[in-house]
Amino acid sequence: MTQTPRRLFDIPAPPDLPVAGDDRVFPVRRIFCVGRNYAAHAAEMGNTVDRDAPFYFTKSAHALCLSGSTVAYPPGTSDCHHEMELVVALGASAFAVDTGGAMAAVWGYACGIDLTRRDLQAAAKDKRRPWDTGKDFENAAIVGALTPAGAFGAPGAQAITLDLDGRRVQNARLSEMVWSVPEIVADLSRLYHLQPGDLIFTGTPAGVGPVQPGSRLRGEITGLAPVELEIGPSEQPPG
Repeated sequence: MTQTPRRLFDIPAPPDLPVAGDDRVFPVRRIFCVGRNYAAHAAEMGNTVDRDAPFYFTKSAHALCLSGSTVAYPPGTSDCHHEMELVVALGASAFAVDTGGAMAAVWGYACGIDLTRRDLQAAAKDKRRPWDTGKDFENAAIVGALTPAGAFGAPGAQAITLDLDGRRVQNARLSEMVWSVPEIVADLSRLYHLQPGDLIFTGTPAGVGPVQPGSRLRGEITGLAPVELEIGPSEQPPG
């Protein structure tokens, strides 16, 4: 009789996302992110928008952090930035779908903050290396409670804002996205077999900037539960 192999150790699962007004939770499988999806943000970073197709990077599901958390200022950086985003949560599979069928895979939406180690990202860009160390690290993907798609409606005129220590620093509308939600889902589905539990961060508007230990962030999108975060003391390695 074949015995089931025993694990050497256990790995904690990513946290489940709460659903607004519901006792159910949403398990997270993967995190995809869209780059340069607001023209004004691309311009403030000295870039132009590639209008031929969206481009993507990923974050590990273990980078997920729940709204309301206090997290340490991340190690290895002296220039960590906030980026407020609409997060799309998929509840059905999608592969090689068109824009007309893409929304059938969307379960709901949430407010999200993408933390970025901007100095590490810039160094990687200069050397034409991947952005992983600048984007994918612990507590770098903060997500608020989900709202079902039917209750939120189609993304469009809703305001997307972020306040840093009570001061409004990001302020735009979802209609300013270069690539719409159905276009993103359809395009991404040509590269991956999208599955329930996948999240898509859809890009950030202009106004990104640095956070510091003690910073308090509150991001809002009209019709969604807010996302909140406090930055704790620095967690730099010795030496």
